[in-house]
Amino acid sequence: MIRIARPGQVFLVAAAIVLLTVAVRLVLLDFQSMDYRMFVAQWYDFIKANGGFSALRYQFANYNVPYLYLLAVLTYLPVPALVGVKVISILFDLLLAFYAYKLVALKYPRGWVPFLAAATVSLLPTVVTNGAFWGQCDSIYAAFGVGAVYYTVRSRPWLACVFFGLALAFKLQIVFLFPLLLILVLLRKVPWPGLLVVPGVVLLLDGPALLAGANPVQLLSVYVDQAGQDTRLTLNASNIYQFLNVTNSADLIRTAGVLFTGTLALIVVLGVVASRMPLTIPRVILLAGVFAILVPFFLPAMHERYFYLADVFSVIVAFYFPRRLWPVPLLVQFASFFSYTPFLFGKVSVDLKLLAFSMLAALVLVTRELVLETRRPLTPIGD
Repeated sequence: MIRIARPGQVFLVAAAIVLLTVAVRLVLLDFQSMDYRMFVAQWYDFIKANGGFSALRYQFANYNVPYLYLLAVLTYLPVPALVGVKVISILFDLLLAFYAYKLVALKYPRGWVPFLAAATVSLLPTVVTNGAFWGQCDSIYAAFGVGAVYYTVRSRPWLACVFFGLALAFKLQIVFLFPLLLILVLLRKVPWPGLLVVPGVVLLLDGPALLAGANPVQLLSVYVDQAGQDTRLTLNASNIYQFLNVTNSADLIRTAGVLFTGTLALIVVLGVVASRMPLTIPRVILLAGVFAILVPFFLPAMHERYFYLADVFSVIVAFYFPRRLWPVPLLVQFASFFSYTPFLFGKVSVDLKLLAFSMLAALVLVTRELVLETRRPLTPIGD
């Protein structure tokens, strides 16, 4: 018998998750990573020294301006820069957990399972470390990305596209889920004009910087510049390039890797579309999990943090398919978290080839489940 949670109990449990999420992170706030010292702290100082929001007319950072807006807000508040930067990420950690809760609640509308999913996501080692310790902001685009998937399966395609646009405005890595968006468009779950909403949101958020006097060409080219910053095949990422010991022809392999990844993603897209399978909620969740792992696994020049979406969706797919996919979040977390250690602590705790094999095993399990799921008759989204 499924126990129905009372409103008072729901509030207490949700408050407990929020308090636990914050408490775990408080002990990490004092740490200053090299990324923070070399980039974010200098961006903050530049903004503060040049008049707050008016500083956005200058080109001084390699992040898109929505994140710089948040830093600009911090310069007006009586909060230490380090604490403020990390609080921003922690707030989006909570939003990320909220949308994980909402997605899992579609499968378990009664009881406490969705709260367990939210708590699990908020306490993932990579999620805790990324923002509260490292000072990174991957929870921002990930929260909007998970929200976009939620609004998709809730048959709110225009809002889903807005969330995809918000995610893209903060980080380019949301493109890992764009093959899913393409499937949704081709199967008419998202109207094709909705694709225009995604860049439209990005351009709209560029507006304040343009009004401050920013160069529009520089704003529009920020992701192009990011993509060309590093020519290494992998930057501690747990992906296929850990198995390659290449000293020559790295540029050729990188180009081939991009083409191969695009082709592989397109094969999955066309395979799903050609099969005409109904897009049920579990299938959309599985597709999101597959692409969140597959794309950064085969794409070159990936950082260790680029499996952040995989970290989150590995938990969500495990809650949807607990009998067979319970190992997936363990495999992904093992691979993802221990890939952080070379950068944060200057040492390799676990052989990176083993971490890549662990991520590959997770990809195989989720892909296998997707194939099995296509054979099960379930109610399509919106039907």
